[in-house]
Amino acid sequence: MIQLFKKIRRQHLGKNRIGKYLLYAIGEILLVVIGILIAVAINNSNERKNVMLF
Repeated sequence: MIQLFKKIRRQHLGKNRIGKYLLYAIGEILLVVIGILIAVAINNSNERKNVMLF
């Protein structure tokens, strides 16, 4: 998967497609942020379950 992202990045930068590369970079950042938010939400729900048990 990481190799695929590297290949896409090299293709966009190699052909001087800065605009498309920026869209790709923003999309990748959004995926990371969404993943972090999901992890925080799961952690919060687990914390609430633990508080209810004690």
